[in-house]
Amino acid sequence: MTSHTTGPRAAKPLEGKVALITGAGRRIGRAIAMALGEEGAGIVAHDRETLEAETSKLCDELAGCGAKSWKVIADLEKPEEYESLIGRAIQAAGSIDILVNNASIFLPNTLREVSFGDVARHIHVNAWTPFVLSREFARIAGRGKIVNILDTKISGIDPEHVAYILSKKMLASLTRMCALEFAPAITVNGVAPGLILPPPGKDEGYLQQLAQTIPLKRHGGPDTIIDAVLFLLKSDFITGQVIFVDGGRHLREDGHGPDTDQ
Repeated sequence: MTSHTTGPRAAKPLEGKVALITGAGRRIGRAIAMALGEEGAGIVAHDRETLEAETSKLCDELAGCGAKSWKVIADLEKPEEYESLIGRAIQAAGSIDILVNNASIFLPNTLREVSFGDVARHIHVNAWTPFVLSREFARIAGRGKIVNILDTKISGIDPEHVAYILSKKMLASLTRMCALEFAPAITVNGVAPGLILPPPGKDEGYLQQLAQTIPLKRHGGPDTIIDAVLFLLKSDFITGQVIFVDGGRHLREDGHGPDTDQ
């Protein structure tokens, strides 16, 4: 009879790391938070005050899988709240090694109706605030990894969500600019989801119908985004890159609006 001995417990890839995830209470943000927690990371879960209950529930679930977690609340449209977010997160957790800029707003507007206010609001939340958080992360933490959640439509246009896609294109440019500015101690990359989750009010059938317009003829799921994020977080030699997780949709501009995953 062969005897088996139990060796030392294998270290999880992100054990000992702490990740701040914006918009962590729902959808893709929640999935990323749970996945990083399961990989050993402590999670600083951010959301705005109206979603505090969902963020608290996330922290309870993280505790259930053995992950440490902390909750931070900030309105990403209010500088007096988000400018202190990195400092408050570090104060709560002791340190931060990873920043995932996931939170965003997604409101419909066309070229005929979009206003400067619409564009300014989307840029504020979807591009400027992630940049401010990234800059503060670089200044205070001094080393680590940043992942920005973008959108497959940054490769083309979205005539139904003009302000939104302009803001995501800006964040894509900032991703590359920050990768240069914050090197060599910090890597900065992006993940651009395509058909992952149906937007509010839509169901699985909506995704299945649109999936026929993309090269791989199928939609993804939160796990496909998680795989890309983990790949970037585990690499020390990739920076300034955007991974399109969209079944090839960015290769074939079909005129459909994006399916927001935040």
